[in-house]
Amino acid sequence: MSSTKQQLNSNKSTFIPILIIAGLFFIFGFVTWINGALIPFMKTINELTSAQSFLVASASYISFVVMALPASYILNKIGYRKGMSLGLFVMALGALVFIPAAEARTYWVFLTGIFIQGMGMTLLQTASNPYITILGPIDSAAKRIAIMGIANKVAGALGSLIFGAILLSGIDEIKEKLSVVDATEKTQLLNTMADSVVMPYIIMAAVLLVLAILIRKAPLPHVEAEPIEEVTEGKTTKTSIFQFPHLWLGVLTLFVYVGAEVIAGDTIIAYGISLGISGDEAKYFTTFTLMAMVATYGLGVFLIPKYMSQTFALKASAVLGIILTFCIVFTTGFVSILFVAALGIANALVWPAVWPLTLKGLGKFTKTASALLIMAISGGAIIPPLYGRFVDSNKMELLSQGFSEAAASAQSATSGYWILLPCYIIILYYAIAGHKLGLKK
Repeated sequence: MSSTKQQLNSNKSTFIPILIIAGLFFIFGFVTWINGALIPFMKTINELTSAQSFLVASASYISFVVMALPASYILNKIGYRKGMSLGLFVMALGALVFIPAAEARTYWVFLTGIFIQGMGMTLLQTASNPYITILGPIDSAAKRIAIMGIANKVAGALGSLIFGAILLSGIDEIKEKLSVVDATEKTQLLNTMADSVVMPYIIMAAVLLVLAILIRKAPLPHVEAEPIEEVTEGKTTKTSIFQFPHLWLGVLTLFVYVGAEVIAGDTIIAYGISLGISGDEAKYFTTFTLMAMVATYGLGVFLIPKYMSQTFALKASAVLGIILTFCIVFTTGFVSILFVAALGIANALVWPAVWPLTLKGLGKFTKTASALLIMAISGGAIIPPLYGRFVDSNKMELLSQGFSEAAASAQSATSGYWILLPCYIIILYYAIAGHKLGLKK
Protein backbone atom coordinates (compact mmCIF):
# COMPACT_ATOMS: atom_id res chain seq x y z
CA MET A 1 0.00 0.00 0.00
CA SER A 2 2.80 2.40 0.97
CA SER A 3 4.60 1.49 -2.28
CA THR A 4 1.51 2.44 -4.33
CA LYS A 5 1.16 5.72 -2.43
CA GLN A 6 4.85 6.48 -3.00
CA GLN A 7 4.43 5.81 -6.73
CA LEU A 8 1.40 8.13 -6.90
CA ASN A 9 3.32 10.90 -5.15
CA SER A 10 6.22 10.36 -7.57
CA ASN A 11 3.86 10.57 -10.55
CA LYS A 12 2.40 13.82 -9.21
CA SER A 13 5.83 15.35 -8.66
CA THR A 14 6.97 14.55 -12.22
CA PHE A 15 3.73 15.44 -14.05
CA ILE A 16 4.36 19.21 -14.34
CA PRO A 17 8.04 18.84 -15.39
CA ILE A 18 7.02 16.23 -17.99
CA LEU A 19 4.36 18.65 -19.28
CA ILE A 20 6.88 21.49 -19.53
CA ILE A 21 9.49 19.37 -21.32
CA ALA A 22 6.75 18.07 -23.67
CA GLY A 23 6.03 21.73 -24.49
CA LEU A 24 9.67 22.23 -25.42
CA PHE A 25 9.63 19.11 -27.59
CA PHE A 26 6.54 20.58 -29.27
CA ILE A 27 8.45 23.78 -30.06
CA PHE A 28 11.50 22.22 -31.64
CA GLY A 29 9.30 19.68 -33.41
CA PHE A 30 7.40 22.54 -35.05
CA VAL A 31 10.59 24.35 -36.05
CA THR A 32 12.47 21.24 -37.22
CA TRP A 33 9.81 19.66 -39.42
CA ILE A 34 8.98 22.74 -41.48
CA ASN A 35 12.19 21.85 -43.35
CA GLY A 36 10.13 19.46 -45.49
CA ALA A 37 8.27 22.46 -46.91
CA LEU A 38 11.34 24.74 -46.92
CA ILE A 39 13.43 22.40 -49.12
CA PRO A 40 11.26 22.56 -52.30
CA PHE A 41 10.49 26.24 -51.54
CA MET A 42 14.20 27.16 -51.33
CA LYS A 43 14.95 25.03 -54.39
CA THR A 44 12.50 27.14 -56.41
CA ILE A 45 13.23 30.67 -55.16
CA ASN A 46 17.02 30.20 -55.23
CA GLU A 47 17.09 27.95 -58.34
CA LEU A 48 19.04 25.13 -56.67
CA THR A 49 19.98 21.54 -57.47
CA SER A 50 18.58 18.73 -55.25
CA ALA A 51 21.87 18.43 -53.35
CA GLN A 52 21.99 22.19 -52.74
CA SER A 53 18.37 22.31 -51.54
CA PHE A 54 19.06 19.66 -48.88
CA LEU A 55 21.56 22.04 -47.27
CA VAL A 56 18.44 23.35 -45.49
CA ALA A 57 18.59 20.16 -43.41
CA SER A 58 22.39 20.44 -43.13
CA ALA A 59 22.27 23.99 -41.77
CA SER A 60 19.77 22.93 -39.11
CA TYR A 61 21.47 19.72 -38.00
CA ILE A 62 25.15 20.68 -38.29
CA SER A 63 24.55 23.19 -35.47
CA PHE A 64 24.22 20.21 -33.13
CA VAL A 65 27.90 19.36 -33.78
CA VAL A 66 29.04 22.94 -33.28
CA MET A 67 26.94 23.65 -30.20
CA ALA A 68 26.52 20.36 -28.30
CA LEU A 69 29.63 20.55 -26.09
CA PRO A 70 29.34 24.35 -25.58
CA ALA A 71 25.67 23.75 -24.69
CA SER A 72 26.72 21.16 -22.08
CA TYR A 73 29.19 23.71 -20.63
CA ILE A 74 26.52 26.46 -20.61
CA LEU A 75 24.00 24.20 -18.85
CA ASN A 76 26.57 23.28 -16.19
CA LYS A 77 27.12 27.00 -15.56
CA ILE A 78 23.58 28.40 -15.64
CA GLY A 79 21.36 25.34 -15.07
CA TYR A 80 18.51 23.74 -17.01
CA ARG A 81 15.89 26.48 -16.66
CA LYS A 82 18.08 29.41 -17.75
CA GLY A 83 19.63 27.24 -20.47
CA MET A 84 16.22 26.41 -21.93
CA SER A 85 15.25 30.09 -21.80
CA LEU A 86 18.45 31.05 -23.60
CA GLY A 87 17.81 28.37 -26.23
CA LEU A 88 14.36 29.80 -26.98
CA PHE A 89 15.81 33.32 -27.22
CA VAL A 90 18.48 32.16 -29.72
CA MET A 91 15.79 30.41 -31.79
CA ALA A 92 13.85 33.69 -31.91
CA LEU A 93 16.94 35.50 -33.23
CA GLY A 94 17.29 32.85 -35.94
CA ALA A 95 13.67 33.38 -36.99
CA LEU A 96 14.28 37.14 -37.36
CA VAL A 97 17.19 36.50 -39.76
CA PHE A 98 14.59 35.27 -42.29
CA ILE A 99 13.47 38.89 -42.81
CA PRO A 100 16.72 40.17 -44.39
CA ALA A 101 17.14 36.76 -46.08
CA ALA A 102 13.80 37.17 -47.87
CA GLU A 103 14.58 40.77 -48.81
CA ALA A 104 17.91 39.76 -50.37
CA ARG A 105 16.65 36.35 -51.62
CA THR A 106 20.10 35.03 -50.74
CA TYR A 107 20.39 31.33 -49.91
CA TRP A 108 23.33 31.58 -47.47
CA VAL A 109 21.41 34.16 -45.38
CA PHE A 110 18.44 31.77 -45.13
CA LEU A 111 20.87 29.01 -44.12
CA THR A 112 22.37 31.32 -41.48
CA GLY A 113 18.92 31.85 -39.93
CA ILE A 114 18.27 28.10 -39.94
CA PHE A 115 21.71 27.47 -38.38
CA ILE A 116 21.07 30.01 -35.57
CA GLN A 117 17.72 28.37 -34.85
CA GLY A 118 19.55 25.03 -34.73
CA MET A 119 21.95 26.44 -32.12
CA GLY A 120 19.00 27.35 -29.92
CA MET A 121 17.47 23.91 -30.43
CA THR A 122 20.77 22.32 -29.44
CA LEU A 123 20.57 24.03 -26.06
CA LEU A 124 16.99 22.80 -25.62
CA GLN A 125 17.83 19.25 -26.72
CA THR A 126 20.99 19.02 -24.59
CA ALA A 127 18.94 19.97 -21.54
CA SER A 128 15.66 18.19 -22.16
CA ASN A 129 16.70 14.72 -23.43
CA PRO A 130 18.88 13.66 -20.46
CA TYR A 131 16.48 15.46 -18.11
CA ILE A 132 13.47 13.42 -19.22
CA THR A 133 15.58 10.22 -19.33
CA ILE A 134 16.63 10.45 -15.66
CA LEU A 135 13.45 12.09 -14.33
CA GLY A 136 12.12 8.61 -13.46
CA PRO A 137 13.16 4.93 -13.59
CA ILE A 138 15.55 4.12 -16.47
CA ASP A 139 13.47 1.06 -17.51
CA SER A 140 10.50 3.30 -18.33
CA ALA A 141 12.55 6.10 -19.91
CA ALA A 142 11.51 5.02 -23.42
CA LYS A 143 7.89 5.53 -22.40
CA ARG A 144 8.57 9.12 -21.23
CA ILE A 145 10.61 9.88 -24.35
CA ALA A 146 7.80 8.41 -26.49
CA ILE A 147 5.43 10.95 -24.88
CA MET A 148 7.94 13.66 -25.85
CA GLY A 149 7.99 12.20 -29.35
CA ILE A 150 4.21 12.53 -29.65
CA ALA A 151 4.44 16.23 -28.73
CA ASN A 152 7.37 16.67 -31.15
CA LYS A 153 5.75 14.98 -34.14
CA VAL A 154 2.25 16.44 -33.65
CA ALA A 155 3.92 19.85 -33.69
CA GLY A 156 5.95 18.79 -36.73
CA ALA A 157 2.78 17.76 -38.57
CA LEU A 158 1.17 21.11 -37.75
CA GLY A 159 4.28 23.02 -38.80
CA SER A 160 4.54 21.06 -42.04
CA LEU A 161 0.86 21.68 -42.88
CA ILE A 162 0.91 25.37 -41.98
CA PHE A 163 4.18 26.18 -43.74
CA GLY A 164 3.33 23.86 -46.63
CA ALA A 165 0.11 25.81 -47.18
CA ILE A 166 1.94 29.15 -46.93
CA LEU A 167 5.07 28.34 -48.94
CA LEU A 168 4.00 25.69 -51.46
CA SER A 169 0.56 26.97 -52.44
CA GLY A 170 0.62 27.58 -56.21
CA ILE A 171 4.27 26.50 -56.55
CA ASP A 172 3.52 24.43 -59.68
CA GLU A 173 1.96 27.40 -61.50
CA ILE A 174 4.89 29.61 -60.47
CA LYS A 175 7.41 27.04 -61.80
CA GLU A 176 5.52 26.93 -65.11
CA LYS A 177 5.56 30.73 -65.35
CA LEU A 178 9.29 30.85 -64.53
CA SER A 179 10.06 28.75 -67.60
CA VAL A 180 8.39 31.20 -70.02
CA VAL A 181 8.74 34.75 -68.57
CA ASP A 182 11.65 37.11 -69.22
CA ALA A 183 14.44 37.80 -66.69
CA THR A 184 12.73 40.86 -65.14
CA GLU A 185 9.40 39.11 -64.56
CA LYS A 186 11.23 36.03 -63.28
CA THR A 187 13.06 38.10 -60.64
CA GLN A 188 9.80 39.78 -59.61
CA LEU A 189 8.00 36.43 -59.27
CA LEU A 190 10.80 34.93 -57.17
CA ASN A 191 11.02 38.02 -54.93
CA THR A 192 7.27 37.91 -54.27
CA MET A 193 7.51 34.21 -53.44
CA ALA A 194 10.45 34.83 -51.09
CA ASP A 195 8.51 37.55 -49.22
CA SER A 196 5.88 34.97 -48.19
CA VAL A 197 8.18 33.72 -45.39
CA VAL A 198 8.47 37.10 -43.63
CA MET A 199 5.22 37.25 -41.63
CA PRO A 200 5.26 33.58 -40.47
CA TYR A 201 8.80 34.02 -39.11
CA ILE A 202 7.96 37.32 -37.39
CA ILE A 203 5.10 35.53 -35.58
CA MET A 204 7.41 32.60 -34.74
CA ALA A 205 10.04 34.97 -33.29
CA ALA A 206 7.42 36.72 -31.10
CA VAL A 207 6.08 33.41 -29.73
CA LEU A 208 9.59 32.12 -28.97
CA LEU A 209 10.51 35.34 -27.11
CA VAL A 210 7.39 35.10 -24.93
CA LEU A 211 8.16 31.44 -24.13
CA ALA A 212 11.78 32.32 -23.32
CA ILE A 213 10.50 34.67 -20.63
CA LEU A 214 7.90 32.22 -19.28
CA ILE A 215 10.28 29.23 -18.99
CA ARG A 216 12.44 31.18 -16.50
CA LYS A 217 9.69 30.69 -13.89
CA ALA A 218 8.91 27.07 -14.76
CA PRO A 219 8.91 24.60 -11.81
CA LEU A 220 11.64 22.17 -12.90
CA PRO A 221 13.13 20.09 -10.06
CA HIS A 222 16.85 19.27 -9.93
CA VAL A 223 17.65 15.71 -11.05
CA GLU A 224 20.92 13.76 -11.37
CA ALA A 225 21.81 10.42 -12.97
CA GLU A 226 22.36 7.41 -10.73
CA PRO A 227 26.03 6.97 -9.79
CA ILE A 228 28.14 4.28 -11.45
CA GLU A 229 28.16 1.06 -9.46
CA GLU A 230 31.36 0.49 -7.49
CA VAL A 231 33.40 -2.41 -8.82
CA THR A 232 34.87 -5.29 -6.86
CA GLU A 233 37.87 -4.73 -4.62
CA GLY A 234 41.21 -4.46 -6.41
CA LYS A 235 39.72 -2.95 -9.59
CA THR A 236 39.43 0.71 -10.48
CA THR A 237 36.22 2.48 -11.41
CA LYS A 238 35.68 3.95 -14.87
CA THR A 239 37.73 7.13 -15.24
CA SER A 240 37.11 8.14 -18.87
CA ILE A 241 34.25 8.48 -21.34
CA PHE A 242 36.35 6.34 -23.71
CA GLN A 243 35.87 3.32 -21.45
CA PHE A 244 32.25 2.91 -22.57
CA PRO A 245 32.18 1.27 -26.03
CA HIS A 246 28.38 0.99 -25.90
CA LEU A 247 28.23 4.80 -25.67
CA TRP A 248 30.24 5.36 -28.86
CA LEU A 249 28.22 2.77 -30.74
CA GLY A 250 25.10 4.50 -29.40
CA VAL A 251 26.35 7.80 -30.84
CA LEU A 252 26.91 6.13 -34.24
CA THR A 253 23.46 4.53 -34.06
CA LEU A 254 21.80 7.85 -33.28
CA PHE A 255 23.80 9.51 -36.10
CA VAL A 256 22.49 7.13 -38.78
CA TYR A 257 19.01 7.08 -37.22
CA VAL A 258 18.61 10.86 -37.37
CA GLY A 259 19.79 10.79 -40.98
CA ALA A 260 17.16 8.15 -41.79
CA GLU A 261 14.45 10.04 -39.89
CA VAL A 262 15.22 13.31 -41.68
CA ILE A 263 15.21 11.56 -45.07
CA ALA A 264 11.79 10.05 -44.28
CA GLY A 265 10.32 13.41 -43.23
CA ASP A 266 12.18 16.01 -45.29
CA THR A 267 12.55 14.31 -48.69
CA ILE A 268 9.01 12.98 -49.06
CA ILE A 269 7.48 16.23 -50.39
CA ALA A 270 10.29 16.72 -52.93
CA TYR A 271 10.01 12.99 -53.76
CA GLY A 272 6.30 13.32 -54.48
CA ILE A 273 6.92 16.34 -56.74
CA SER A 274 9.66 14.43 -58.60
CA LEU A 275 7.11 11.65 -59.27
CA GLY A 276 4.82 14.18 -60.94
CA ILE A 277 2.49 14.86 -58.01
CA SER A 278 1.48 18.52 -57.63
CA GLY A 279 2.93 20.65 -54.83
CA ASP A 280 -0.59 21.27 -53.49
CA GLU A 281 -0.99 17.52 -52.90
CA ALA A 282 2.63 16.77 -51.94
CA LYS A 283 2.66 19.36 -49.15
CA TYR A 284 0.70 16.88 -46.97
CA PHE A 285 3.23 14.05 -47.31
CA THR A 286 5.52 15.00 -44.39
CA THR A 287 2.40 14.88 -42.21
CA PHE A 288 1.86 11.25 -43.30
CA THR A 289 5.34 10.34 -42.00
CA LEU A 290 4.88 12.24 -38.74
CA MET A 291 1.42 10.81 -38.04
CA ALA A 292 2.84 7.31 -38.55
CA MET A 293 5.44 8.19 -35.90
CA VAL A 294 2.81 9.60 -33.51
CA ALA A 295 0.70 6.43 -33.76
CA THR A 296 3.77 4.28 -33.05
CA TYR A 297 4.81 6.51 -30.14
CA GLY A 298 1.34 5.94 -28.70
CA LEU A 299 1.89 2.18 -28.93
CA GLY A 300 5.28 2.62 -27.26
CA VAL A 301 3.75 4.49 -24.32
CA PHE A 302 1.29 1.62 -23.85
CA LEU A 303 3.67 -1.32 -24.47
CA ILE A 304 7.01 -0.21 -22.87
CA PRO A 305 8.17 -1.60 -20.48
CA LYS A 306 5.18 -3.70 -19.38
CA TYR A 307 4.71 -5.73 -22.59
CA MET A 308 7.84 -4.95 -24.61
CA SER A 309 11.42 -4.13 -23.66
CA GLN A 310 13.31 -1.13 -25.04
CA THR A 311 15.74 -3.57 -26.71
CA PHE A 312 12.99 -5.51 -28.50
CA ALA A 313 11.43 -2.23 -29.71
CA LEU A 314 14.78 -1.26 -31.23
CA LYS A 315 15.23 -4.64 -32.96
CA ALA A 316 11.71 -4.54 -34.41
CA SER A 317 12.21 -0.96 -35.63
CA ALA A 318 15.47 -1.81 -37.42
CA VAL A 319 14.03 -4.91 -39.13
CA LEU A 320 10.97 -2.95 -40.29
CA GLY A 321 13.23 -0.17 -41.60
CA ILE A 322 15.19 -2.68 -43.71
CA ILE A 323 11.98 -4.20 -45.13
CA LEU A 324 10.50 -0.77 -45.95
CA THR A 325 13.69 0.35 -47.71
CA PHE A 326 13.33 -2.54 -50.15
CA CYS A 327 9.61 -1.74 -50.56
CA ILE A 328 10.36 1.92 -51.44
CA VAL A 329 12.92 1.19 -54.16
CA PHE A 330 11.01 -1.69 -55.76
CA THR A 331 7.67 0.16 -56.06
CA THR A 332 6.62 3.33 -57.89
CA GLY A 333 4.22 6.25 -57.65
CA PHE A 334 1.98 6.87 -54.65
CA VAL A 335 2.61 3.35 -53.28
CA SER A 336 6.31 4.14 -52.97
CA ILE A 337 5.45 7.41 -51.21
CA LEU A 338 3.31 5.50 -48.71
CA PHE A 339 6.27 3.25 -47.93
CA VAL A 340 8.42 6.34 -47.29
CA ALA A 341 5.71 7.61 -44.93
CA ALA A 342 5.63 4.17 -43.24
CA LEU A 343 9.27 4.71 -42.27
CA GLY A 344 7.71 6.83 -39.52
CA ILE A 345 6.60 3.55 -37.91
CA ALA A 346 10.13 2.11 -38.15
CA ASN A 347 11.73 5.30 -36.83
CA ALA A 348 9.44 6.24 -33.94
CA LEU A 349 10.84 4.06 -31.16
CA VAL A 350 14.54 4.24 -32.13
CA TRP A 351 15.28 7.56 -30.39
CA PRO A 352 13.34 6.60 -27.20
CA ALA A 353 15.17 3.25 -27.02
CA VAL A 354 18.70 4.39 -27.89
CA TRP A 355 18.89 7.15 -25.25
CA PRO A 356 18.31 4.99 -22.14
CA LEU A 357 20.32 2.07 -23.56
CA THR A 358 23.26 4.40 -24.23
CA LEU A 359 23.11 6.37 -20.96
CA LYS A 360 22.78 3.23 -18.82
CA GLY A 361 25.64 2.87 -16.33
CA LEU A 362 27.34 6.19 -17.17
CA GLY A 363 26.79 7.93 -13.83
CA LYS A 364 28.90 11.13 -13.62
CA PHE A 365 29.62 10.88 -17.37
CA THR A 366 25.92 11.27 -18.25
CA LYS A 367 26.09 14.99 -19.14
CA THR A 368 29.11 14.56 -21.41
CA ALA A 369 27.54 11.48 -23.00
CA SER A 370 24.32 13.46 -23.57
CA ALA A 371 26.29 16.14 -25.39
CA LEU A 372 27.86 13.44 -27.60
CA LEU A 373 24.43 12.01 -28.36
CA ILE A 374 23.17 15.48 -29.25
CA MET A 375 26.16 15.85 -31.60
CA ALA A 376 24.98 12.66 -33.29
CA ILE A 377 21.94 14.62 -34.50
CA SER A 378 24.38 15.90 -37.15
CA GLY A 379 23.45 12.74 -39.06
CA GLY A 380 20.56 14.87 -40.25
CA ALA A 381 23.08 17.32 -41.74
CA ILE A 382 25.17 14.75 -43.60
CA ILE A 383 22.98 11.85 -44.76
CA PRO A 384 20.12 13.80 -46.51
CA PRO A 385 22.55 15.82 -48.71
CA LEU A 386 24.20 12.49 -49.63
CA TYR A 387 20.74 11.35 -50.73
CA GLY A 388 20.46 14.57 -52.76
CA ARG A 389 23.88 13.99 -54.32
CA PHE A 390 22.93 10.42 -55.29
CA VAL A 391 19.71 11.74 -56.84
CA ASP A 392 21.58 14.40 -58.86
CA SER A 393 24.30 12.03 -60.12
CA ASN A 394 21.79 9.27 -61.01
CA LYS A 395 19.61 11.80 -62.80
CA MET A 396 22.53 13.06 -64.91
CA GLU A 397 23.46 9.48 -65.81
CA LEU A 398 19.87 8.63 -66.82
CA LEU A 399 19.56 11.81 -68.89
CA SER A 400 22.77 10.88 -70.73
CA GLN A 401 21.19 7.49 -71.51
CA GLY A 402 18.26 9.22 -73.23
CA PHE A 403 15.67 9.18 -70.43
CA SER A 404 13.18 12.06 -70.35
CA GLU A 405 13.52 14.72 -67.61
CA ALA A 406 10.43 13.40 -65.78
CA ALA A 407 11.48 9.74 -65.94
CA ALA A 408 15.06 10.52 -64.88
CA SER A 409 13.84 12.63 -61.92
CA ALA A 410 11.44 9.93 -60.73
CA GLN A 411 13.82 6.97 -61.07
CA SER A 412 16.82 8.74 -59.52
CA ALA A 413 14.75 9.99 -56.56
CA THR A 414 13.50 6.44 -55.89
CA SER A 415 16.91 4.73 -56.14
CA GLY A 416 18.40 7.34 -53.77
CA TYR A 417 16.57 5.65 -50.88
CA TRP A 418 19.10 2.79 -50.96
CA ILE A 419 21.13 5.01 -48.63
CA LEU A 420 18.76 3.96 -45.82
CA LEU A 421 19.80 0.29 -45.88
CA PRO A 422 23.19 0.60 -44.08
CA CYS A 423 21.56 2.97 -41.57
CA TYR A 424 19.03 0.35 -40.44
CA ILE A 425 21.65 -2.43 -40.43
CA ILE A 426 23.74 -0.38 -37.94
CA ILE A 427 20.65 0.19 -35.77
CA LEU A 428 19.92 -3.55 -35.81
CA TYR A 429 23.47 -4.38 -34.71
CA TYR A 430 23.22 -1.97 -31.78
CA ALA A 431 19.89 -3.50 -30.75
CA ILE A 432 21.28 -7.05 -30.83
CA ALA A 433 24.79 -6.64 -29.39
CA GLY A 434 26.18 -3.10 -29.49
CA HIS A 435 24.31 -1.75 -26.47
CA LYS A 436 25.84 -4.44 -24.24
CA LEU A 437 29.52 -3.94 -25.14
CA GLY A 438 31.68 -3.03 -22.15
CA LEU A 439 28.87 -3.30 -19.59
CA LYS A 440 28.84 -5.78 -16.71
CA LYS A 441 26.74 -8.86 -17.47
